[in-house]
Amino acid sequence: MAKKKDQAAESAEFDADIDDGEARVYELGFHIDPELPSEEVKKVYQGIRDAAEAAGEIVAEGEPESIPLAYTISRSDVGGRRDFNSAFFAWIAYEAKGEGHAAVISKAGEEKRIIRFIDVKTDREAARHAADLRSIRMQVPQKEEGISEVELDAALETATTV
Repeated sequence: MAKKKDQAAESAEFDADIDDGEARVYELGFHIDPELPSEEVKKVYQGIRDAAEAAGEIVAEGEPESIPLAYTISRSDVGGRRDFNSAFFAWIAYEAKGEGHAAVISKAGEEKRIIRFIDVKTDREAARHAADLRSIRMQVPQKEEGISEVELDAALETATTV
């Protein structure tokens, strides 16, 4: 019963966003099928990015990168059930009015190569901060054999103080 009330409240809030005509900043995070070739992953990402750009303005973004998932995501489709333990993760923060936001969510929901997505309200500062953190993380070398935790900590400290 409580779950239905929460869903009704979320639906009412979403409808209010569409009706008031005010632009808001949203962040859409999505997992793309890990078995796709890199060209297809880029096409999926670009399709969502184009929808967000058509809806308003791109504030920040994180291009797809392969990640292990914290838990297995199972999805049923025409070929049967598929389990995913990794995915390409990407995100786009965009500013849009309610109808544009609805169009982006619709595009993400229709894209069968997206395993799962989440869309949340945010603000410009938080979205830009996330982009800054991603760029810092990309500067830190990945742990390889022979690199100690101390060396990784030193590299991270150097990257964050620049």
